[in-house]
Amino acid sequence: MALLVPDEGEAAMLELILAEDTGLRLYTNDKTPAEGDGTADYTEASEAGYSAATLTGGSWTVATATGTTSGTYAQQDFEFTEAATVYGYFVTDSAGTTLLWAERFGTTAVLGSGGGTISVNPSIELA
Repeated sequence: MALLVPDEGEAAMLELILAEDTGLRLYTNDKTPAEGDGTADYTEASEAGYSAATLTGGSWTVATATGTTSGTYAQQDFEFTEAATVYGYFVTDSAGTTLLWAERFGTTAVLGSGGGTISVNPSIELA
């Protein structure tokens, strides 16, 4: 028999997972996230102006709709003061040593020589 996690269990699990502070980081290598990945598989942005963001535990919104439970966080804006090419974001534990999840952008973000802003809406789903 297959394991079933009901909606209320999904919500409780996500709230536990998202209770701790995590790091939101942008990556610059042409990478599609895969099951066996770790933090070493992602090249964190290092261009001028960039810095990782801290996602404060407990500040996520958890909601369930039609069998899928999601956690969403307020938009995070990353400022660059020089050219950058960013393929996606990855989320780590607060120490930056454990990869929690990663997402490649639908469209690669390419900033010209003057830099610019890349906005990310962090989210995670359980279905």
